[in-house]
This record gives sequence, structure tokens and C-alpha cells, in this order.
Amino acid sequence: MSDKSFIIVTTPTVSGYKITKVLGLVTGLTPRTRGVGGVFRAGIQSLKGGEITAFTSEIEKARVEAIDRAIEKAKNMGANAIVGMDLETSDIGHTNVTLISATGTAVIIEPE
Repeated sequence: MSDKSFIIVTTPTVSGYKITKVLGLVTGLTPRTRGVGGVFRAGIQSLKGGEITAFTSEIEKARVEAIDRAIEKAKNMGANAIVGMDLETSDIGHTNVTLISATGTAVIIEPE
């Protein structure tokens, strides 16, 4: 998330701001596959129990990428904020592909 002036919230409003225009739905998607090495390391770590660090950093990178893609779409619509941001993950079949999605509403806000 490179642009600090672009506001993203999970709530339907931004405290101290009013929404002057709703521009529409934006979604950033990033599908990620777990490579053979990652699956092998995860299998070893799962034997011990606890966090599977082989996936943690990849999921974090995917989360950031999905949010960045949603921001880019919102900016292309003329937005300066996204409200109602929701992050979801899902597996695509039996393919070892995980889909990360960031969805929200692109809006124009101004201070109250």
C-alpha cells in the first residue's frame, strides 16, 4: 500500500469525512499457487504443529497485492478512498491455488 493519502477503511464511513460521491464497487484479486518447495516445507512444519511460516509471508504479499489492485481500480475511477473494504481467501478446486480478494466501494470523500 504505497499511497498514504488514499484512505481505506472496513467501515461504511470515514470518521471526520463525508462521502460526496459513491463511484462503485472495486475488487483486487490475486491468485497464488504454492510451489513444490513451499508445499514440502509446509508439510515438514505441519508435523511440528503451529504456524506454517512458509505460507505466512506469501499470503501477506498476496494481501498487499490485492489491496493495491483495488486501490488502482478506485483511483482510475477518480476515488480518493475505499469504504467497506473486505478481504477474503478461497481455494480454487484441488489446484493448490489460493485466491485473495480485496473488495470495497470506491468513493470521493472530503473533510467535514
